[in-house]
Amino acid sequence: MFKKIPGRGYLLIAILIFAASNSVTRRLTELGADNLIDGRNPISFCNVLLVGNLCALLALIVIYGKEWNSSSLSRLSAVDWISLIAVALLSGALAPALFFFALERTAVNNVVLIGRIEPPITLALSVLILRARVNSQIVIGAILAFIGVILTIVLQPADSSTITMGGSFSIGQAELMTAIGAISLAIASIISKIKLNSIPLGIFTIFRTAVGTLIFFSLTLKLFGIGHFMDVFAPIVWQWMLLYGAVIVVGGQLAWFKGLKSTNAADVSLANSISPIAGIVFAFLVLGEVPTIAHYIGGSVIIIGIILNQIGAARQNDAAKTEIIEEMDKQVGFKGI
Repeated sequence: MFKKIPGRGYLLIAILIFAASNSVTRRLTELGADNLIDGRNPISFCNVLLVGNLCALLALIVIYGKEWNSSSLSRLSAVDWISLIAVALLSGALAPALFFFALERTAVNNVVLIGRIEPPITLALSVLILRARVNSQIVIGAILAFIGVILTIVLQPADSSTITMGGSFSIGQAELMTAIGAISLAIASIISKIKLNSIPLGIFTIFRTAVGTLIFFSLTLKLFGIGHFMDVFAPIVWQWMLLYGAVIVVGGQLAWFKGLKSTNAADVSLANSISPIAGIVFAFLVLGEVPTIAHYIGGSVIIIGIILNQIGAARQNDAAKTEIIEEMDKQVGFKGI
């Protein structure tokens, strides 16, 4: 049966799984709140992130473990290792932690839409640093997507967590965390493109996940103490996280890489463009979150930007498309965590 599914079908399945991850994560923490242990939520965001990372790491080792051999490792220079550590810090530890902390404090729709600041930032850095060539439609689409994110932020109602920047611009703490997390991913992507493009995907992803997990665990211990992970081995945590890991982490990842093998860059770009819409739909279906005026306005502008980006991507030459899909292959990471 699975052999009959086309590559685009696998990409769509993966994107839908990834789009549901934020809402499912929030729902899991709500289940934990209904099953407190001595007044503590066992399925806290920190526990979900730590256990989710461990599930992802195990899946990656099974899929790519054979790439960790002495021949491949001996070809890595000191600069490669430093770059790998930087990417692990930014995209393996900092960005996921900020997204999870944001999910704890704001609506999933805010995280979904504001997270879309990553593609235009990545594009801007690619043009400025890598001298990437893009056509006008892609540029205009990126600008509109960026404007849509800004509208989503500024149209949010003010609350006690709002931070005023520059005297007139206000942003909520959770929204700021999301933006910083997305920018961290963009910077990590550029570092990967400059220094790590020739490193095997298995070495790249396993190292990023393992070191990112270690950094996150170490910083959390430093800031909050070992008691913060007191309930990480509670049966209810692993009961749900094994299911979460199997569907969101392993299932989504396998479907994504299966789709990549038989599709082109345009298909991958189109699949990614569905993500914010699907994320909002899942937030409604799983959590009952109804989009606000800020979400409708900002999301509409973002979608227009995505459409223009798709038109521009379709007109890129074959060489540019090949470069795009190679980069996307590394950028995908584990969306569920």
